[in-house]
Amino acid sequence: MASVHGVKIHSTVAPKAQSELFTEGALKYLAALHRTFEATRQSLLTAREDAQRRYDSGVTMDFAPETKAVREEPGWQCAPPAPGLEDRRVEITGPTDRKMVINALNSGAKTFMADFEDSSAPTFSNMVNGQLNLRDAIRREIDFESGGKKYKLSENPAVLIVRPRGWHLDEPRVTIDNQPVSGSIFDFAIYFYHNAKELVKRGSGPYFYLPKMEHYLEARLWNDIFVFSQSYIGLPQGIIRGTVLIETLPAAFQMEEILFELRNHSSGLNCGRWDYIFSFIKKHRADRGAVFPDRKDVTMTVPFMDAYVRLLIRTCHKRKVAAMGGMSAQIPIKDDPKANEVAMAKVRADKLREVTAGHDGTWIAHPLINKIAREVFDQNMLGPNQYHNLRNDVRVTAADLLDTKVPGHITLAGIQENVSTCLAYTAAWVGGNGCIPFNYLMEDAATAEITRVQLWQWVKYGLRVHDTGELITREYVDAIIDKTVPTIKSIVPGVQDENVKLARDYLKGQIRKQWPSEFLTSDLMPFLAVKDGVEPKFQRAAL
Repeated sequence: MASVHGVKIHSTVAPKAQSELFTEGALKYLAALHRTFEATRQSLLTAREDAQRRYDSGVTMDFAPETKAVREEPGWQCAPPAPGLEDRRVEITGPTDRKMVINALNSGAKTFMADFEDSSAPTFSNMVNGQLNLRDAIRREIDFESGGKKYKLSENPAVLIVRPRGWHLDEPRVTIDNQPVSGSIFDFAIYFYHNAKELVKRGSGPYFYLPKMEHYLEARLWNDIFVFSQSYIGLPQGIIRGTVLIETLPAAFQMEEILFELRNHSSGLNCGRWDYIFSFIKKHRADRGAVFPDRKDVTMTVPFMDAYVRLLIRTCHKRKVAAMGGMSAQIPIKDDPKANEVAMAKVRADKLREVTAGHDGTWIAHPLINKIAREVFDQNMLGPNQYHNLRNDVRVTAADLLDTKVPGHITLAGIQENVSTCLAYTAAWVGGNGCIPFNYLMEDAATAEITRVQLWQWVKYGLRVHDTGELITREYVDAIIDKTVPTIKSIVPGVQDENVKLARDYLKGQIRKQWPSEFLTSDLMPFLAVKDGVEPKFQRAAL
């Protein structure tokens, strides 16, 4: 474990990828980013904790008075669309394994968001092999053969956008000056260093999706990293583009400020709908009046979600950038045509709602959904985008964004589904799989997070099951967990018994906590790190 520029790699997995990616130049750049920006990251994470304590004490979120001038100044706009980002009507997302990268780039979608975040379990093998796959895809060197089938990149693949991990996650397999490096900085740095110039040479650019931000100062940190990085490798300023996922409640109150901070590098905002629901519950953890019914009832048309969508579209078009819609998690149901027809009708209705609201594009999780999404947007969005649709009719107040009224009930079926989803996803994630098909939906970390905090919330506030009137206690949920555990292997074939046990113990522990953990991924990262050979002394405490 030699040190290069103070950088140490604490795992020997994926040796080929490591040897090709961890060059002296790449590690020197990574160290420069860490030493320049890590202190700021840590201070921003501390600020999140301070903000949560204020919410717990009863302080209500509002639009910040100190940035009123930014919101009211009509003169500023964001950078024009970068090459390949003028038309983003359908974006496909998924992890970075080689087969997925080829299939997504060939899917017919306009762009592919290659995901190091919620749909990837961050084993070191997944992270570094994913980087190698993207490097090869950019250079058209990714073709391979498996099981007698050839996987070959098409002549006109989708435009590549990369999502690094969120600010909260460390990369414990890599330390700099004996500190874990930020997962965000690691993912960004390795991709940018090896590919930025090649992407520009090929008529594209280094484009990113930026997740989980809670404050405009976190966007400023990304912008500072962009400015530093372009200068570091000798590219002109403004080559990088970042689309911010508005997937936390605090960020919904700072959309314009986030765009302003990134204005020379911004390519818009996205409705990260599932994480947004998770954040809404988490930020209201001390508010008994903010308890939601079954997850299926928290739809895009309930008041607080509708307000968030309308404000995002109005904000983006005011500043001339893309207002991207959210994920349709449905996947085709091959063995039941009638059920498939119902599921695809839901996709079509969701996409129609988005395009008629003014969105410039949408997300899908499966290549076969592209045709439906594309048809809806082609019929209703004749130009490359809808920046001209300013939505001046929209008036969204703080009260609209905080409206906790959601019709529905807490049912036994809803509790059982939350338990199944959380157990199955957690067991799969610890085993290295970050997205799983379940009940004909493609589930990732965001949906698992909703299930976890809902179960905590229902136990915390002593809610009752609508069907039976039974009190939802720890013991009540424990019994459902124990009954569900034997079924997990049928949901996630090949999952190991030890990972199911870990998922069971984790969920039982979560419903007993005073407050739910911030992120299950932060909690469980140490287990992945140990499997990758990292000693505990090189990890920050999580559990």
